[in-house]
Amino acid sequence: MNDRVPYREAIALQPTALETCIAAVSERLKTLDVAPIQSGPVVLVGIGASLYAANVVSAQMRSQGLRAFSLPGTDLYDASIDAGSAYIAFSASGRSEEPARAMEIRPDAVTYGIAKADGTPISRVVKHMIATESGTDSGPNTTSYLGSLVAGALLADKAGTPSGADWAKLPALAATVLEATRAQADKAARMLSGKTSIDCVGAGTAYGTAGYAALLIREAARVAAQDWDTLNFLHGPMEPNDGSTGVLLFGDGREVKLAQDLAGFGIPSVLITTRADIADADNLVVIPVPDFGSQIGNAVLQALPAQLFIATLSEEAGLPVCNFRYRQTDTKRDA
Repeated sequence: MNDRVPYREAIALQPTALETCIAAVSERLKTLDVAPIQSGPVVLVGIGASLYAANVVSAQMRSQGLRAFSLPGTDLYDASIDAGSAYIAFSASGRSEEPARAMEIRPDAVTYGIAKADGTPISRVVKHMIATESGTDSGPNTTSYLGSLVAGALLADKAGTPSGADWAKLPALAATVLEATRAQADKAARMLSGKTSIDCVGAGTAYGTAGYAALLIREAARVAAQDWDTLNFLHGPMEPNDGSTGVLLFGDGREVKLAQDLAGFGIPSVLITTRADIADADNLVVIPVPDFGSQIGNAVLQALPAQLFIATLSEEAGLPVCNFRYRQTDTKRDA
């Protein structure tokens, strides 16, 4: 059965998908042994969008007292590498070759899998499976990416110091954000339409969001894009930027001054932030989102206007449907 829909249509499905995911993962975690994650270190493994989800979740886990870090699956192709006491493989589709192989060559390790459904190839090479049940998805990934974030957030709450977040409120808040940020996302996309490159900037969990956004920009709008840690961006990477390029920033701290400085330099910039005291200016579009009170909750909410922005950006480029031109045949396992 075809479970793929157009990108913009899938964006609208996410509040319902989040509700389903929270229920499914919460039920699964009732019986999941998380002791190996608690003892650590735990290695979160992914590729593509799932690597950026792993980046978000590992940052969240560290903030909740867990020893966690993320790696691309290819860094673990050498079976002799003993990087942690447990491994969590992220694969939105459940079919990605690289995290599956990294788990497969470690049959004696404690391994977990996070994917949109059970019964996928990743489930056959891990000892513990967490299915997000995020349902219908698009190309590029939407519901499955947010499902991975929520699964990681709930797992971090069970294994680490509880965040205190009320996850049941997230789906309704996501619906509100989609509606409230649509106009600003469109304005931002039209400002950055036709730019030769777009840098995506953030720190902590937002660094993972920046990576996800950069990947979507490349896939959907076919614009060169790169993710940067906020402070790293200050150390030279911003030098090529000018009025022909753009910058998309996520955050409430140094990102705010950076966005304002970039705009002052004549570099079109977009800031997605929980701060409500920052206004649009010449070369600057600000997209405020609510503060969920959890870093990973904010990562979910901040991904939504980024998706809307990229949907409009791709449409402005004459690419309303995301079809890969250079799809490779060895990146996915058969279902």
